[in-house]
Amino acid sequence: MIAILLGYLAGSVPFAFLLARRRGVDVRIAGSGNVGAANVMRTTGTGRAIAVMALDVAKGAAAVALAHLASAGVPLVAVTGAAAVVGHIYPVWLRFHGGKGVAVAAGVFAVLAPIATAVAAALFVVTVWLTRYVSLGSIAATVALPPAAWLVGAPAAVVGAAGGTAVLILFRHRANLRRLVAGTERRMSRRRTADAAH
Repeated sequence: MIAILLGYLAGSVPFAFLLARRRGVDVRIAGSGNVGAANVMRTTGTGRAIAVMALDVAKGAAAVALAHLASAGVPLVAVTGAAAVVGHIYPVWLRFHGGKGVAVAAGVFAVLAPIATAVAAALFVVTVWLTRYVSLGSIAATVALPPAAWLVGAPAAVVGAAGGTAVLILFRHRANLRRLVAGTERRMSRRRTADAAH
């Protein structure tokens, strides 16, 4: 239980909020209102957005690595990783108003299932390249990760954690899904690297 709590706390560190706040911007009310790298880019610029994304990936990987160092078994390590994603999406420090979890999940599963994560990342890149919808790329990668993890022989606990976090991330993208269906989702700007919150 301690490992799971620490995973949640690691995931809940709101780097997007903290880095944007240094520029006097509260991402909870500015731009899209999402506490994530894309909204940081929208409101404070590319440099901080890249830093936020890197830190979010790192905190997901760190949560899993710490659980490994504590000699936790695979099921507990997988749950700890999932807890980091939950912490990012529902951080206690920001009254449970967080981001969408994609970058943190990438960090978590880069450690737990690196080949599957590479497949999902490649699908993300291809989807965004072809459509210029970052949200669609995030959704495609999220949906692809659990079956990819299963196909490469990841432990059942890891596949289960991937499936659980995928459901949560898709739930957080429900507004994006509605806009994609309606044809009103914003495409990635050619001058920016992202234009959808995740």
